Amino acid sequence: MEITFNVTEEQQLLRSMARELFEERGNPERVREVMLGDDGLDEAAYGQLAELGLTGLTIPEEFGGGGASYVELAIVFEELGRRLLPVPLLSSCVLGTEAILGAGTDAQRKELLPGVASGSTRLALAHLDAGGRLSADPGVQATRDGDGWALQGVSGYVVDGRTAHLLVTAAVTDDGIELFVVPGDADGVTREDVEVLDLTRPMATVTYDNVRVDDDARLAGGDAGHALHRAILAGCVVLANEQIGGSEQLLHTTTAYAKERMQFGRAIGSFQAVKHRLAETLVRIEAARSTAYHAARALAEDDAEELRVAVPLAKSYCSEVYEKAAGDAIQLHGGIAFTWEHDAHLYFKRAKASKLLFGSPSHHRRLLADVLEL
Repeated sequence: MEITFNVTEEQQLLRSMARELFEERGNPERVREVMLGDDGLDEAAYGQLAELGLTGLTIPEEFGGGGASYVELAIVFEELGRRLLPVPLLSSCVLGTEAILGAGTDAQRKELLPGVASGSTRLALAHLDAGGRLSADPGVQATRDGDGWALQGVSGYVVDGRTAHLLVTAAVTDDGIELFVVPGDADGVTREDVEVLDLTRPMATVTYDNVRVDDDARLAGGDAGHALHRAILAGCVVLANEQIGGSEQLLHTTTAYAKERMQFGRAIGSFQAVKHRLAETLVRIEAARSTAYHAARALAEDDAEELRVAVPLAKSYCSEVYEKAAGDAIQLHGGIAFTWEHDAHLYFKRAKASKLLFGSPSHHRRLLADVLEL
């Protein structure tokens, strides 16, 4: 059955529920408190997400989840983007979950995914080398060690890597790239925070020093390379929708400010230059929304050919729209927005960081050009 983005009553209820929760838990004061804390993770808020079924939304029902599609998850991420709540939905419920769904056996899925759905287990995907590059060599090598495996190397820029319970780790073996599920507290695993621009999305460098795991730690139910590719595609899709939510929130707050800020005896929103800037932002957001929603629909349908076009288009365009909206918000708020205390900086840094996550706009435009043979 074809999945469309005509919003159903159930999806609208989902949006309302998510927005209410994120507005309650993601006020700027709370966000700043959490992001400057030791873990950069709001565990109480994440527990609430789990209680509402949002942490297992796309996990099949047979593995303890809600069995929804990426159309529904895109709605949740759009609302999440409005509030920047520091929770590991991206790392655990998208990246790690997709890797296990794609490469794990049924037994491994039944063992690992119910905990993810309930919120008791948090995942992180370690798939980049120490420099943060995605390549044929992810930076970790796995060699046979008796009945198990020994992992050696460094994985960089792991989203929520320091606080995850399990690390879904890409490693090179004699047979190519494989995925291993490694406990975050395993002997030989060292996790260190990476200095990042966006403190609401912490990252870590994970070092594997002769880390020994059993043979059943290897995800052996599917092609690891394909599962990794699918996880990154899913990450790009939900990130694009998150960027839409952030852009729209910036437009909302900036428009409200333009109606209140007086200059020369008039609200600055009455000046033609300001009105044009806000109108242009709205037009860009609506265009970007179409690309993000279309990518979510293509992912929900698992339309491989359409994904080759839809994902790089959405990721590149939504990234640039968000960055432009954040820059305009700071300019139109005037001098006050140039201070760290102003909330526009939280969105500006998220826009800058998410622009590069999973590849820059120029990288995705090159992918799109290759597909279209331009």
